[in-house]
Amino acid sequence: MESSQIAAMATDTSDPRAGLRAVASLRKLADTLELRQVEAALRSGMNWQEIADALGVTRQAAHKKHSKRIDPTIPLPRRTS
Repeated sequence: MESSQIAAMATDTSDPRAGLRAVASLRKLADTLELRQVEAALRSGMNWQEIADALGVTRQAAHKKHSKRIDPTIPLPRRTS
């Protein structure tokens, strides 16, 4: 099923069970996409603060959520201060 169809199901309140399953699917999709974008950002040279700013969270929150999940071959930026 396409993400647009899942989104439509998530907004339809006539079947809460289907709606909740759709919301869970969208959450998983969003989490997967976020991780892929964080990895792309790190590969492009962005640091954790820049990633956090783009996500609208703190640096610590971005690092805690993603640092152990990213591809281990990605060179990580180190804080200088």
